[in-house]
Amino acid sequence: MSYIPHTEAERQQMLAEIGVTTIEDLFEAVPPSHRFPKINIPKALSEMEILAEMQAYAEANEHAGDFALFRGAGAYHHYSPSVVNHMLMRGEFYTAYTPYQPEVSQGTLQVIYEYQSMICALTGMDAANASHYDGATALAEAVTMSLEVGRYKRKKIILSPTINPQYRAVVRTYHQGRDIKLVGDKGGASIQDLADMLDENTAMLAVSYPNFWGQIDDLR
Repeated sequence: MSYIPHTEAERQQMLAEIGVTTIEDLFEAVPPSHRFPKINIPKALSEMEILAEMQAYAEANEHAGDFALFRGAGAYHHYSPSVVNHMLMRGEFYTAYTPYQPEVSQGTLQVIYEYQSMICALTGMDAANASHYDGATALAEAVTMSLEVGRYKRKKIILSPTINPQYRAVVRTYHQGRDIKLVGDKGGASIQDLADMLDENTAMLAVSYPNFWGQIDDLR
């Protein structure tokens, strides 16, 4: 993915952390003859024919699409249309900048509106935000909004322990030094456990669905 800017220095640092020097070292357990076997492809094939040939080889393996995947940590089985990557590489969608000139941004604004409308329809929520960098940033901004709505009269934020720990870390970084109370890291993860933490000082209760462990909780 060309929009994830790992530098060569960062790659070397990651390899050193796991005790190898090159990416090839990770595949030492695989015999060389199996790593790069000679593929007998006929000459002068069309793109479609080559694709069919490669798919036939690939079908000898078992992959994530053959199974129900509940690995958690955001690794869920979902389909990403090929147009998604193309759209993400366009400048108007490449950053979280929200266009403020509707006369030159009608298409982008329409896409954002449609996205928010669909999220509301899927979740049953009255409102859904857009134009955030990622889920962690969106959660941190949601915490800020919940505090601002109550003019900081309610200062307790409950973060379910089933939320991605990196998301929770971003929330804590965002609100470091503020006179608020972030709870939920310790204790039970059931809905009842979280409900027991609610009180008059609670501004927000945040849960993840599916959760970090790949489970689908009954939130009703």
